[in-house]
Amino acid sequence: MQLSPYNRIARLDANPVDAGDNTGTLSIQMAAGASREAENQAMTAMREQLARLPGVQYEFSRPALLSFASPLQIEVAGFDLDALALISNAIVEQMAASDRFSDIRTTVERGNPEIQIVFDQERAAKLGLAVRDIANRVVANVRGELATRYTWRDKKIDVLVRSVDTRASSIDEIRRLIVNPTSDRPVTLDAVADVIVSQGPAEIRRVAQERVAIISANIAYGDLGAAAEEAGAILARTPLPDGVTAIVSGQSEEMQASFNSMVSALILAIFLVYLVMASQFESLIHPFVILFTIPLALVGAVLALFITGTTVNIVALIGVIMLAGIVVNNAIVLVDLINQLRAQGAERFDAIVEAGTARLRPILMTSLTTALGLLPMAMGFGEGSEVRTPMAITVIGGLAVSTLLTLVVIPVVFSLMDRKRWPAQVES
Repeated sequence: MQLSPYNRIARLDANPVDAGDNTGTLSIQMAAGASREAENQAMTAMREQLARLPGVQYEFSRPALLSFASPLQIEVAGFDLDALALISNAIVEQMAASDRFSDIRTTVERGNPEIQIVFDQERAAKLGLAVRDIANRVVANVRGELATRYTWRDKKIDVLVRSVDTRASSIDEIRRLIVNPTSDRPVTLDAVADVIVSQGPAEIRRVAQERVAIISANIAYGDLGAAAEEAGAILARTPLPDGVTAIVSGQSEEMQASFNSMVSALILAIFLVYLVMASQFESLIHPFVILFTIPLALVGAVLALFITGTTVNIVALIGVIMLAGIVVNNAIVLVDLINQLRAQGAERFDAIVEAGTARLRPILMTSLTTALGLLPMAMGFGEGSEVRTPMAITVIGGLAVSTLLTLVVIPVVFSLMDRKRWPAQVES
C-alpha cells in the first residue's frame, strides 16, 4: 500500500479502519416554537432519505446535559468473536423489528480482507524454530527492515530492505518465504504455519479485558425505562451460548445508578432532618410525627407526575429530596405551637385545635408562595425548560397534597403518639 512518493509501506499492525471512512456531523436547529412531535417528524423524514443511501451509517442525537452515552446500549461480552457477531446480529434483527428503537448500530462490522498466519507450535518445535523468530522474519521480509535514512533537504526518508514487493505480491509468495535463511535446510513458511486469506473484524472492543460487541440505539417514542425493559425482554428470549453474556447499558444503566444515588441521598436527607428536629424539640417522638409529612408529599408528587404525564427522572428525584426539607416546615410550626400550648397547661385536644386554627393561615401562605414561585418553571417557559419542569411539578404536587393532609393527619398522629407529660399538668 503506497502512502507517499517515497514508496513507504504501511505497518502490518495498522488498523484497516483508520483510512477510507468519511464522517461528518450536522447540527440542525428547529424553528422557534417547534414541538417535540415536529422534531420527531423531521428525524423520521431524514431517516427515510438516509436509508436509501447504501453503505451510509447515521445516528440522530439531541444535545445531552448529563450523559454522553447512547440512550440505549446492549453489551454482548465473550471471547469468541464469531459468537459475538452471531448473537449481536440476532439482537439487532429483533430490535429492528420493533418500532420503539431507531438508529440501531453495532460495533461488529465486516472488516477488510487480510492475510492471517496461524503458526503450528509443534511443527516449529520439531524443526528447532521459535515462533517469535519466525514472526519477526516474516515481518522483516514483508514490511522491511530499516537500513538507513536518506536526508533530502529538511526531510529524512526511511530506506527499507524487504524481499516481498507489497504492490505485486501474492499469497503463494508469502507461503514460500524462507523462515530460516541461515540454515542448511531451508524451511518455508507454509511448513510451519497455515497462511489463509480471511476477513478480520473492523474493530475489537474490550470491557474488563473481555471482548464485547456494543449495540446502540435511540428511542423513537416512549421513555427510557420502557425501552430498557423491552431490550431486556429481547435479551431474555435470545439464546446465548456458553461464555457469552449480554446486559443492557448506556444511559439506562447510568439512570439506574443515579436512581440508587438519589435514594441514598434522600435517606441521608431524612436522617439529617430528624437529627436537627430531635435536638430542637428535645424529643424522639415529635420528630417522627413531623416526618409523616414526607410520605404525604410523595403521594402528591407521584400524583402530579401521573396527571401531567411526566416520566420519573433524575431531576424529579432531586425535587423529591427538596420536598424532604420543605414539607416538614408546615408540621414543624404546627407541632411547635402545640408544645407551647401544652407547656402553658392546655389539654392535648384543646392545644391541637387551637394550634391548627392559629397556624392555618401561615401554612397556606408559605405553601402558596412556594407553589406559585415554581409555577412558571412547571409550565415550561424558557430554553431548557424540559430539564427543569419535572422538578417543579414534583415540588408543587408534593407540597399541595402534603399541606392539605398535614392539617388532618399530623394532628391525629400527634394525639396518638404524644405521651409527654408537662410540668404544668403534674402540678395540677
